[in-house]
Amino acid sequence: MKGTQAGLAASYRECRRLHRACGTTYFWATWMLPAEVRPHVHALYGFCRRADDIVDGSDDVEAKAAALAAFGGRLFADLERGQSHDPVLAAVVNTVRVLGIDPSCFGRFLRSMAMDLTVTTYEDFDSLAEYMDGSAAVIGEMMLPVLRPSSTAALGPARDLGIAFQLTNFLRDVGEDLDRGRVYLPQCDLVRFGASAALEGRRVTPAWVELMRFEIARTRELYRSAEAGLALLPAVSARCIGTARALYEGILDLIEARGYDVFSGRVRVPTMVKLTAAGRARARSRRDARVPKLTG
Repeated sequence: MKGTQAGLAASYRECRRLHRACGTTYFWATWMLPAEVRPHVHALYGFCRRADDIVDGSDDVEAKAAALAAFGGRLFADLERGQSHDPVLAAVVNTVRVLGIDPSCFGRFLRSMAMDLTVTTYEDFDSLAEYMDGSAAVIGEMMLPVLRPSSTAALGPARDLGIAFQLTNFLRDVGEDLDRGRVYLPQCDLVRFGASAALEGRRVTPAWVELMRFEIARTRELYRSAEAGLALLPAVSARCIGTARALYEGILDLIEARGYDVFSGRVRVPTMVKLTAAGRARARSRRDARVPKLTG
């Protein structure tokens, strides 16, 4: 038993390490959640990171497909057993069991990750949304048991926020995705705004600016839709998600401030801005916890 507990603790630490190293914006927002639920967020991130690393690994598509399938097979076998000896999956399996997360969420996520191995472009937003159902919206679904909403009505806003986060990443990472041979901007939008040549040449042209303005406006609409879900969350969860939302939406502001140049380098929210936002929200949570409850 001691060995199992030690291994589980080490797995949660590894997931936390991955989260802090690779997902800093989300990590610092998570910092304001209660200590007892933070490890579950790290575990979910660790799972996604491992799958993403497989997809972005070597150039051997068949090898990556086999590795991704093996990773998924190991997860579901371990979920069936109720435990895992994998450095990351041990925490994931425990989190799924503790929170009661639907295992099908992980299947949908892995399906979208497999799409990245063969699908390099998306004709329209509907086809992109099908991909994002498994790569982004499902993350919002998996997070709900951590956040403990008061109503199932929080599901739609949670899905919208996951999609908004991913669209923000797509707009920020246009250049990096091109390096990987992928384009997540809908092809019909590129044609509509006459921005295909700008994308191929990695040039900021008037057509490119108009395209980016359109994509950013669509993403901000999803952020507004997601905001309705904050009222359905406990105060501490609402502050966490509200801070993550503000920091991520701030990336769109930075893209605009750079004249929509997403080719010459990745825009980043400064670490001090992340720490300050998280620190202020955490201080408010602690202050509220000290306010005595009124009794009638």
